[in-house]
Amino acid sequence: MSAPAILVVDDNNLNLELVTDLLEMAGYGVRQARTAEEALSDVRVTRPDLILMDIGLPGMDGHAAVKALKQNPETRDIPTVALTAYAMAGDEERARESGFDGYITKPIQTRLLADTIERLLDRTRHD
Repeated sequence: MSAPAILVVDDNNLNLELVTDLLEMAGYGVRQARTAEEALSDVRVTRPDLILMDIGLPGMDGHAAVKALKQNPETRDIPTVALTAYAMAGDEERARESGFDGYITKPIQTRLLADTIERLLDRTRHD
């Protein structure tokens, strides 16, 4: 069985590389996108097992991108996790209302990242 594929979407190169390194060290296959539009295009070509997406992206933001994914029957069941610096009261609730399945704030807590990914991947394996 091949390693789960995770699409990481972030416009900040430092964050993108940090998350990519963490995931690759944990044995995941990782693809990268720097915009929501690039991510939506990528998902149409190769379906990931999970998406980690920043909310504050240039152009289309993460909320709009996840809404688009969840409205499409072919992509609605891909687990999506907000990976964001937005940590004010109500931000997590808004992310979940947009369709995110998980919510992780930056700076990233590596244990929370690993636990969230495993929980969501386990859930999709058992559905």
